[in-house]
Parts: sequence; structure tokens; C-alpha cells
Amino acid sequence: MGRLSRRAFAVAAVATLSGLVTAGDAAAFPGPASSDPASPGRARAVRELRGMWLATVSNRDWPSSPGLLAGEQRAELLDHLDTAVRLRLNTVIFQVRPMADALWPSPYEPWSQYLTGVQGKDPGWDPLGTAVQEAHARGLELHAWFNPYRVADHTDLTRLTPSHPARSHPDWVVRYGGKLYYDPGLPQARKFVRTAMLDAVRKYEIDAVHWDDYFYPYPVAGQVFDDDATYAAHGAGFPDKAAWRRDNIDRLVREMAGAIKEIRPATRFGISPFGVWRNAATDPLGSPTQAGVQTYDDMYADTRKWVRKYWIDYICPQLYWNIGFTAADYARLLPWWAEVAEGTGTQLYVGEALYKAGDPAQPAAWQDPAELSRHLTFARDYPQVRGHAFFSGTQVAADRIGALARVVADHYQQPAKPPR
Repeated sequence: MGRLSRRAFAVAAVATLSGLVTAGDAAAFPGPASSDPASPGRARAVRELRGMWLATVSNRDWPSSPGLLAGEQRAELLDHLDTAVRLRLNTVIFQVRPMADALWPSPYEPWSQYLTGVQGKDPGWDPLGTAVQEAHARGLELHAWFNPYRVADHTDLTRLTPSHPARSHPDWVVRYGGKLYYDPGLPQARKFVRTAMLDAVRKYEIDAVHWDDYFYPYPVAGQVFDDDATYAAHGAGFPDKAAWRRDNIDRLVREMAGAIKEIRPATRFGISPFGVWRNAATDPLGSPTQAGVQTYDDMYADTRKWVRKYWIDYICPQLYWNIGFTAADYARLLPWWAEVAEGTGTQLYVGEALYKAGDPAQPAAWQDPAELSRHLTFARDYPQVRGHAFFSGTQVAADRIGALARVVADHYQQPAKPPR
């Protein structure tokens, strides 16, 4: 899908906001900034996360292609930030370590290939530093998004730049599903990835460290993640390999959380996992879903524990399904997550699948521009929900069927500050 120019997008957004929302629509979707019933003329103060992910892996959102000039890359980045402001968003979740690499001058890992087309090549500027400075100048929070263990989208170590740590430590690497990963069970690998990520925390006033849904990789049929030797060396005392794997991820979460607070206390730590912890048929504590993937069992990520034990400042489960979807109904999953977050210090945000809106391959619900707005309307009944984040930047800018414009018209009438 082509990108709209800034002017064209602004014209389209204004037209959508003014033309698609009728009086009947407004009555059906009252915005959160509407007047308090007891004081009809007084609007409530709004404090909620309104975020968008800006993905750099495979040049999904930014930069639009590798090898652009530094000035062109910078202009595209600022355009994304300006789009966020225009749509009354307040947070950009910027992917700065997509593949065991860096979008800042790191002493530990090479420059990302998605900048220049060549891994390790200096792009001539500092994207993360610029993003932090320019986001803050616009009143936006900048959450630095890291992928802990993914190394490459291929299995050939020799294709990595010669100085890459994975080439220096091939024993840290597991080949699985056509990709390379660091082995989460190796204490030295876990220490290294933590150190590499914390370099950005030390150097920049980022508002949050953000992880996505890749811990142990998603299961691939017919393949085995070969960590038998690691388990033999480090798995003593655990009832089985699954429990040991979960402990490996728990350790990374706890250690990262503690280090962030020590280095930069004001910086928060958030995680955006796949939306199903476990199905109720698997575990009575699980959600009323029939999902084919469960983070606890398949990625060895005990996301519910992290919330209940307040190891993280926020969780943003990817509830990328429509209301009424049989296997994972948004209207049943969100209440489950609200109950999990209730009484904890962990804030709950909801990951929203803007990328599905208007995609002809998706079910009929996603062809309706009002589907996402209905999600936010539904979430208003759950005070534990402190905001929403939309995937991702390309779709935020293009908004192919006006789904985000509908959200803005129905729910984002007033600016909002992120919750703290």
C-alpha cells in the first residue's frame, strides 16, 4: 500500500472525521472526553495511553526502504511523529533492536541493516537519539522497543557482519524455523542481551523499555528448538524442560526490570505479548478462548505471573481479534485481562489490530470502519484498561477504510497525557 502525503492524509482525515460520523453514530459512540453526567458542561480530564507501534524489522513501517539518505530517513521518521500528534496519539513505540542489532551507536551490536542495507554500516546519524528528542519536543512519549533473542531471519551465521556477537559466540545460537535465535537458557547469552539493551537506557531519556511477543519463538510444526545440551547443563532442579524454560524468561524479565529502575528510575518497563496466556480448557485460570497458541505453553512466557507479581509496569496484550470471533473473542479476552490486572501495580493497555481493518483477507467484521471504535467503547466499562496501542505506523498513516479516523472522532476528542 502506498503512503499518502502529509497533506493528502490530513485532507482525507478531516473529510472522514466530518463526513463519516453522523449524529446517530455520535450517540452510539460517546467519546471518553464527553461531559460528566453530573456536570453536563464540564469535560473530564483524560489520561490514557494512545499509542502506535513503529516497526523497523524488514522495513515494515520505517524507513520505507533500506539505503535512503540520512536526511530522507529523518524526514520519514518525523512524518510518523507528526502523524501521531495530528491523530491525538501520545506515545510512539519505536523498534530500535529488531534483530540483535541497533538503531543507535551501540558498542555491543552492529548498526541495523534496515537503515543502510548493510549490517554494521554507520547510517550517519542517530535514529534513536533523534526519535527521543523529537518525540519529546512534540509532547509524545517514546517507548524503545527491543526484541530480546531474535538474531536473524535466516540460518547462515556467515551472512552476519564479521564483528557480530553471534559469530563470536556461535554456541549461543540456535537455528529454528529458518531463523537464528540466542538461546534463552544460557546465562551468558541472557546477560549479553540484557547489557546490549540497557546501553540504550543509559544513553537516552526513553520513557519506557518495550518488549513484544518473542521470547522462545512461536512453534513451528515438525521442528524442535534444540536446547537439550543447555538444559542438561543448567536445568537441574526443575521438573521438566518447560518449567526450566519459563524460569529462563522469568529471570530475564526480573533482571531487566531491576536494572532499568537502577539506571533510570523514571523509565517504565512494558511487555506486549500474544493475547492468550492459556485457554480455560488447559488451565481453569485461563481465558475463555480456544486459541491455537498459548504463551505459557508455547513461548514459555508466564505473562499472567508478570502482571500479578508486578514485575512490569505495564502489559499490552495483543488482542488482535474482532468482537465475536469464536476462538478468541475480544469481548471475552479483555475482561479476563482486566481481572488479571485488578489490584496489581501493573497498568493494562490493549494492543489493537489496525492492520486488519479493511484487509480483504480478514473476516467481515474487519471491513467495518467502526469495529475498532467498538473495541474502545467496550473497554470503557473496564477501569483497569488505561489505553490502547495500534499496530502499526504504516496503517496509522494510511488508515485505508477510516477505522482510526473513526476512533479519533468517537474517542479522542480531547488530547490526553499517558498514564504514569
